[in-house]
Amino acid sequence: MMKKNTTGNSAVHAFKKGIKAAIPIILGYLPIGIAFGMLAVNKGLTPVQTTTMSIFVFAGSAQLVSIEMIAAGAAVTAIIAMTFLVNLRHLLLSASLSLHLRDLPLYYYPFLGFLITDESFAVAMTKLKNVKNTQGYFLGLGLTAYLGWVFSSAIGAFLTAVIPFTDAGLLDFVLPAMFIVLLVMQINDKIEITVALFAGFLSLIFSLTIEGSWNIILATVAAAFLGVYLDGNR
Repeated sequence: MMKKNTTGNSAVHAFKKGIKAAIPIILGYLPIGIAFGMLAVNKGLTPVQTTTMSIFVFAGSAQLVSIEMIAAGAAVTAIIAMTFLVNLRHLLLSASLSLHLRDLPLYYYPFLGFLITDESFAVAMTKLKNVKNTQGYFLGLGLTAYLGWVFSSAIGAFLTAVIPFTDAGLLDFVLPAMFIVLLVMQINDKIEITVALFAGFLSLIFSLTIEGSWNIILATVAAAFLGVYLDGNR
């Protein structure tokens, strides 16, 4: 009598559960991804370049910042540094998530790490404790969210190539509006308000005194140090 492959069945079941859990994430990615695709084409990228960027980068906020810097003629080093700073939180996210994804072959980790986003991390951390095959679940979750982002950004990019939206001008507010909303949602006390205002003030001063796009990076680093100092002296 042949034994059933319970390990394989468990992995497939967990993978399917991950796919279902990613549906709300995809619904959230659709408007932002389409807006990113439209904005990227209006800033000078082709639909293929825009889609390729989503395929290989897969970091919504960093991609939005990057296309603004590319359009402004920023140096490659500045774009790389800014992308690194924007995604620096992923070091903490991946370290926390790794506690639930132990004893895997080493080649799994770079791929699973690539699939980590704020949304997939949040969903995974609430569900992985109740899942037997954690790698299968997160693979289904992350891969589905990834494909949703690539697909939505491609829709926006190729739609803009067919129907130009360059005269509307409203897309120029996509990036500032998104980050303002994210900022307001994260502010909970006076220290965070102080740090946010300090970062904005420094960025404005640096933009008027320093050439290039280094004002964002310098203001971010300085504000981060201020935040750590104020938080340590509560």
